[in-house]
Amino acid sequence: MTVDQRTLDQIALSQEEYRLACERLDREPNEVELGMIGALWSEHCGYKNSRPLLGLFPSTGPRVLTKVGEENAGVVDIGDGWCVAFKIESHNHPSAIEPYQGAATGVGGIVRDIFAMGARPIAILDSLRFGPLSEPRNRYLFNGIVGGIGGYGNCLGIPTVGGEIAFDESYSGNPLVNAMCVGVARIDRLARARADGPGNLLMLVGADTGRDGIHGATFASVELDERSEERRPAVQVGNPFLEKLLMEACLELTERHMDWIVGLQDLGAAGLTSAAVECAAKAGTGIEIDVAQAPRREEGMSAYELMLSESQERMLVIVKPEHEDDVRRLFQRWELHCVVIGVVTDDGMATVRDGEQQVARLPVGLLTDPPQYVREGIKPRWLEDLQSYDLAGLPDVADAGDALLRLLSSPEVASKRWVWRQYDHQVLTNTITGPGSDAAVLRIKGTNRAIALATDGDGRLCYLDPYAGGSIAVAEAARNLVCSGAEPIALTNCLNFGNPEKPDVYYQLEQCIRGMAAACEALHVPVVSGNVSLYNETPSGPIYPTPVVGMLGLIEDIERVVPMGFQSEGDAVFLLGGDLRGEADGLAGSEYLKLLHDGLVAGRPRIDLDLEVRVQGLCLEAGRRGLLRSAHDCSRGGLAVALAECCIEGGHGLDGSDVAIGGRLDAALFGEAPSRIVVSTADGDGLAALAREREVPLTALGRVGGQRLLLGTALDAAVDDLRRLYEEALPRALGEDAPSFTAENA
Repeated sequence: MTVDQRTLDQIALSQEEYRLACERLDREPNEVELGMIGALWSEHCGYKNSRPLLGLFPSTGPRVLTKVGEENAGVVDIGDGWCVAFKIESHNHPSAIEPYQGAATGVGGIVRDIFAMGARPIAILDSLRFGPLSEPRNRYLFNGIVGGIGGYGNCLGIPTVGGEIAFDESYSGNPLVNAMCVGVARIDRLARARADGPGNLLMLVGADTGRDGIHGATFASVELDERSEERRPAVQVGNPFLEKLLMEACLELTERHMDWIVGLQDLGAAGLTSAAVECAAKAGTGIEIDVAQAPRREEGMSAYELMLSESQERMLVIVKPEHEDDVRRLFQRWELHCVVIGVVTDDGMATVRDGEQQVARLPVGLLTDPPQYVREGIKPRWLEDLQSYDLAGLPDVADAGDALLRLLSSPEVASKRWVWRQYDHQVLTNTITGPGSDAAVLRIKGTNRAIALATDGDGRLCYLDPYAGGSIAVAEAARNLVCSGAEPIALTNCLNFGNPEKPDVYYQLEQCIRGMAAACEALHVPVVSGNVSLYNETPSGPIYPTPVVGMLGLIEDIERVVPMGFQSEGDAVFLLGGDLRGEADGLAGSEYLKLLHDGLVAGRPRIDLDLEVRVQGLCLEAGRRGLLRSAHDCSRGGLAVALAECCIEGGHGLDGSDVAIGGRLDAALFGEAPSRIVVSTADGDGLAALAREREVPLTALGRVGGQRLLLGTALDAAVDDLRRLYEEALPRALGEDAPSFTAENA
């Protein structure tokens, strides 16, 4: 078989990798075999450039029930026989080409990962990045992606409870769409993604197979360019109503009839190839599949297409032969197709037949052992210049009040209410704290516990210092959880980067992972699942290095949930972890710097992990003791924006007119140094004593009261004016006629 470069490009294999496959096989692969190798050796499935680095993450702990990479999602024990399964994944390239369906099927895929574990999905979160909304193409992508997330999640009856949205020129043409799903289960009802037991049956359940999504895994492993529109057939098409039936049927199977099956796996990237082969690899078995048995919705489909199709809403169930009829009847009752397409073998081979004809036979170990690349990252010279930029040489802010209003009017900082009003975030009646707060909080029914969830990341900070930016992403996610009263217990991540074959991009990837790992170690939060999305580039260059952290926290007493907004007149307001002496270094990578200094992105972000641990420990303990009326972390926009958000959310002002601000006013109010939390309390003395005990800086900011935000002589603004600008900015950026994007106008 002669293979030309165009064929290899289509499946994202290099000439060297093709030669390696031939050497391992001791022959040339045929067309079907080559397609299977290309899919499972793609970056998206094989993690060729990232797997050697992922081992740096701590991944074990007393609550962790799964091993990273062995199951569809990470699972942690939350007590009393209950566990939480959760994971975050990307759907960036499909969303850049077909925003509605790309985002919708991204949600569908991550939801299947959760109920494939036997866990009932109870929440969806997202982390989105777009280019500036001043460009029509970016507005189109924004509306389509938001519509796809809401449309699919709402139809499934799963609340979208939180997330984050950011804007930067680096994401123009290559938006980031990271979706996280969280589910709960009884520990003894967890399902495994394994094809154990030779003779057990492989049953394909759900939608018929079509030609959508073929080469989707390899499409996600190459850069976007002017020909990417030709890849539109690689974008899957979703049917959330069918997925709802599939979810309920699979949950009935795992909750009531676990003894009928030995494994459960969703069909996502690389379709049937990935699902079947990876299940066999985990069990140390083989599989034999007859694609002629697969229901299809298009005529003339080849074995190649059937093995690589990424048609949505499909599951692979590994069934004990004596329960074949039981399983079939269960799925038929849910009006779902269910057919036997193969069997588990003991020969360690992936054998594919099309009726009587054998069309592929490959060792499972070959397919699941792609080459791994350890590259040399090189710090680029331009980064030295950005990090050494003299921020102290910039003029200080002349009108802090005007600067605050401009920040609140920026889509980067402004309320995202326009987005989350399109999501149903109350369905299932678990949501205690929904979108717009530091973290979402959901009750665990039947217990006195709650879980808190947050997604965080900052590509701009990682661009300026990948190591510090990676640490800050982990720290901010954890900080958001402790602000809600939750103890961080585990995280999942989605690592979004450019082309790792470029030394400067590999440097970003490696340093971000090292920084994240350091923060995980310091905060004692293990990484239990995740996803890597590389080759996020367009002809204009790579995206900012953007690791996104999805974190899970546990609240043992549901009565101790801490809100974000100021609650009661007269409460004392403090800043944990910092003071009001502004230093220029704190402006590094800030929104203030970019917005008020002509797009300047410079400086070197820093984080003191020892201080971060102490600050979070203080906030968590104060919340548990009932000392806190509210808590909100300082992040984008700095202290001034954090205070404005506390006022807007709570409907109360702040009287900090007696506060003295030293040093640079811009850095004190708008610098984005980490490890700082704004809190309010009715017991200032008790909080101060605890802060001394924990060796955490504590600065008084005034008292809750009135309807104005007053801070020294620098800030004096009516809360109603702040609210109006904060709430109206995003709809205004989208245009007054901004549509609510739905499947009907997709």
